[in-house]
Amino acid sequence: MSRSPFHPVPLLAVGSQDAPAPVPPLLPPLQNPSSHSWASRCGPSTWVLSCLLALQHFLVLSSLLSASHLLLLHSLPPGGLSYSPAQLLASSFFSCGVSTVLQTWMGSRLPLVQAPSLEFLIPALVLTNQKPSLTTKTPGNGEHRAKLSASLSLHLCSLSSCHGLELWNTSLREVSGAVVVSGLLQGTIGLLGLPGRVFPYCGPLVLAPSLVVAGLSAHKEVAQFCSAHWGLALLLILLMVICSQHLGSCRVPLCSWRPASTSSTHIYIPVFRLLSVLTPVACVWIISALLGLNVIPLQLSDPTEAPWFWLPHPGEWDWPLLTPRALAAGISMALAASTSSLGCYALCGQLLHLSPPPPHACSRGLSLEGLGSVLAGLLGSPLGTASSFPNVGTVSLFQTGSRQVAHLVGLFCVGLGLSPRLAQLFINIPLPVLGGVLGVTQAVVLSAGFSSFHLADIDSGRNVFIVGFSIFMALLLPRWLWEAPEFNTGWSPLDMFLRSLLAEPIFLAGLLGFLLENTISGTRIERGLGQRLPTSFTAQETQKSRERAAQEYGLPLPITNLCSHIPQPLHCLCPMPEDSEDEEGGPSKTGEMADLLPNSEESCPAASREAVRSQ
Repeated sequence: MSRSPFHPVPLLAVGSQDAPAPVPPLLPPLQNPSSHSWASRCGPSTWVLSCLLALQHFLVLSSLLSASHLLLLHSLPPGGLSYSPAQLLASSFFSCGVSTVLQTWMGSRLPLVQAPSLEFLIPALVLTNQKPSLTTKTPGNGEHRAKLSASLSLHLCSLSSCHGLELWNTSLREVSGAVVVSGLLQGTIGLLGLPGRVFPYCGPLVLAPSLVVAGLSAHKEVAQFCSAHWGLALLLILLMVICSQHLGSCRVPLCSWRPASTSSTHIYIPVFRLLSVLTPVACVWIISALLGLNVIPLQLSDPTEAPWFWLPHPGEWDWPLLTPRALAAGISMALAASTSSLGCYALCGQLLHLSPPPPHACSRGLSLEGLGSVLAGLLGSPLGTASSFPNVGTVSLFQTGSRQVAHLVGLFCVGLGLSPRLAQLFINIPLPVLGGVLGVTQAVVLSAGFSSFHLADIDSGRNVFIVGFSIFMALLLPRWLWEAPEFNTGWSPLDMFLRSLLAEPIFLAGLLGFLLENTISGTRIERGLGQRLPTSFTAQETQKSRERAAQEYGLPLPITNLCSHIPQPLHCLCPMPEDSEDEEGGPSKTGEMADLLPNSEESCPAASREAVRSQ
């Protein structure tokens, strides 16, 4: 085991191409383990590491899915659904997997995992008028009732008025209808190119408050999941912190090469950092099982055995129910999810040291997210799909991102979506594990929001006001909605729209930051525009990073050839020649890749760069 020198290691973007490239037959000796990507030297072994990284992203996605379904179904008595909860979870896995593959293949092209987000959950809770209450079961210790306080800033109905099989199935059908509406609206917004026109006006003072609020928005839910067993939750958080931070710079040999004319070369990788989710989750899950402390939610338990194989298809349980209230909730879902996804695009590009996503990438990304939500709603899922902030936080923990990993996550999800029996295994994730995993990943998103402030002049009185006002009001308005008596405009759909939209903290932070940033006068330097790359980069490194960005955001070649045949109104979805020259600093060259480590003094061989691109 070796320990790398103590200097900051920026995130490493791994994966430009979709087709694997041949492994280089001759690799130079590794002088400084921290100066180059471990992925560029390990050849076929990186497939094993990619699978391990994908498995950890999948664990984060499973935690988010289980938590979202549990919060939505918490007041449903056991057996209240007319179908297996495992099948409901399997349909969500399937839609998330399809959406993830589409997003990374021809959407924004960033390694983003698609999952339900709080922006879908809040309007769904308003629509179903539920009272937060969670029943959990601890084997060997009887029943443990953990009360989830009304943390989503909503006035919800009493528990007794929400029971009933027919009422619940009707409510879930109405929520599925709202998800379909949100997907159609979000897809339309993307096809019209509106995200690409709005995103250039979203500087650091719009992104930073949104990320801060995104990190803080789920802290109550995380605390309530952890409260099921604080000892297990704290143990998981402690292990994740130790693996990702204290042992993050420790490297162990992965593989060795023995060319005929040279001695063996050992490849060192930061294994503790790269396994900082899988190792803690496995340890805590095993400990909880040995001690008989598995806290299993009754709402997601199923006394009957789920089928081993099924094919999700529209109308499996019934068609989505479209009502005026569902239409209003769907509009608020679309607006909030679009705001959240644009923040994910910017954050992921920033973590991978890429230039901000170009307009065509943002428009394609939202269009395909809308398609994923339509698919989820038609399959009966009560939650749509959007870019996942916890998975972006996981990218920051690993300090590496790869489209290959995102593709594998999508395939895992599709596989589980076809087998409810296998999906049922992830229902048994202990609640403290859900809380611990989401707590650490949300904290990383929060810290990323704070780190974005340095791009602007934070000492400016203008900027101080915009940041403080946006964050405070985004947290205040949902709280006011919870404390104030229910308002009544006289039209139920309008009430539904206002109640659900005003309870969306990320949307409020983004909207307020956007309006204040673009209406209060300030210089470009004061606003932090045009300073997205680290100042320590040389001109050559900056140029390479821009070429790398153009390569990352570009469409695959077969789809690029079709851009000239699509209708003129949809040209906003295709990268144009001027995009490469004006926005990214020049056209990208085939086979060229930027080394994103600023402390690197020697460049990777061309064959090694091809190996990195293949991942």
